[in-house]
Amino acid sequence: MFASEPGRRARSRLSTKSQVPTKVLDAPKSPDIAKPAAAPRRKTKLALVARQAEMPDERGGLPPKIERYLATAEVPSPCLVVDVDIVAHNFLELARSLPDARIFYAVKANPADKIVSRLARLGSAFDTASMGEIDLCLRHRVTPDRISFGNTIKKERDIAAAYAKGVRMFAFDSEAELEKIARVAPGSKVYCRVLMECEGAEWPLSRKFGCEPEMAADLLVRARDLGLDAYGVSFHVGSQQTDLTQFDKALTRTVALFREVASRGIELRMVNMGGGFPSRYRTDVPSIPAYGQAIREALARHFGDRQPEVIVEPGRGIVGDAGVIQAEVVLVSEKGGADGRRWVYLDVGKFHGLAETMDEAIKYRLMTSRDGGETSPVVLAGPTCDSADILYEKADYRLPSDLKAGDKVWILATGAYTTTYSAVAFNGFPPLASVCI
Repeated sequence: MFASEPGRRARSRLSTKSQVPTKVLDAPKSPDIAKPAAAPRRKTKLALVARQAEMPDERGGLPPKIERYLATAEVPSPCLVVDVDIVAHNFLELARSLPDARIFYAVKANPADKIVSRLARLGSAFDTASMGEIDLCLRHRVTPDRISFGNTIKKERDIAAAYAKGVRMFAFDSEAELEKIARVAPGSKVYCRVLMECEGAEWPLSRKFGCEPEMAADLLVRARDLGLDAYGVSFHVGSQQTDLTQFDKALTRTVALFREVASRGIELRMVNMGGGFPSRYRTDVPSIPAYGQAIREALARHFGDRQPEVIVEPGRGIVGDAGVIQAEVVLVSEKGGADGRRWVYLDVGKFHGLAETMDEAIKYRLMTSRDGGETSPVVLAGPTCDSADILYEKADYRLPSDLKAGDKVWILATGAYTTTYSAVAFNGFPPLASVCI
């Protein structure tokens, strides 16, 4: 069963026998690198047929295929294991929930080769943030018209390189970025990212990306004057967004911007609604169909029967629930003090893929090889010599009282934003290993 109280309802069938592999498979190599694809002029026909995924009893629980793999394969610790069939399942569920939208998978969430390859075959387009992601996408035979260069902070030479390879859709949120695009990617489609509130998001976004709507109107006019195609507007309501009304609030500002720009002679044609689709961590979240319904209703309310093209850029909502990190307890210690909590140190931490535990924003569910008995409160930390490498000190986590060094810990719903946050060997610990099955 789950070690933390919020997870007890999601009991898994994982046996403690999984600590001793009965069959040794090849240890996974370095993480598969997944690549993005971008927006076609018309929606890519989706191949809405995929191998049936084996889903856990509860969303975000331990996937059965991963359970079997961990029980039989010898993997390094720590290691992320991703069930690509669940990735495909989540993509297709979103496609059915938003049948008129084009889906651009956010490659930054998890760029594993097998993930990008499967999504490309299913008809996905891809949101990319760098030439590295664009090149990876192209290696998977994703055509350039299915690639969006969605980062608003790009080197001019990278814009030129993407343009030379056929990419024709670029994001911007400032006049300086717009002028770079006009110089080296003439005639391209451009869309302006607008600042939005992130209320309800467990991983809110800052003012780093986006501009005020009033400025966006001026910039879109400037795009036209520079010979670019003023294509549309993008926004993001915050990662792990659990408040369905936030999309409606964002569209209220978006439709006003459409009208303002139209009064100045430009007919925008596209709304990029970004991501925000969640994974299931310690608390319940709305279903993918619920997000689809909320977005469809908001679009109808604000645009009526003259709806623009719609793009969504899911990342976490596609791959998060599909992955599990298997880790190991390095040390259990007591430090004295009034609270009496034990400190449990794992071989994975903030610098090995769990960066989203910063400020304890994302609270993962945990299982251990000793679940089933008495539990007691703990502080969870990573293995490095950095005092910031503490995962949970304020949140109420309870683990088995007899937990000891060498025991296994499974961190659920870690398919998104883990390997991509584990890129350097800080303190000499290798980056997080990964395997897709």
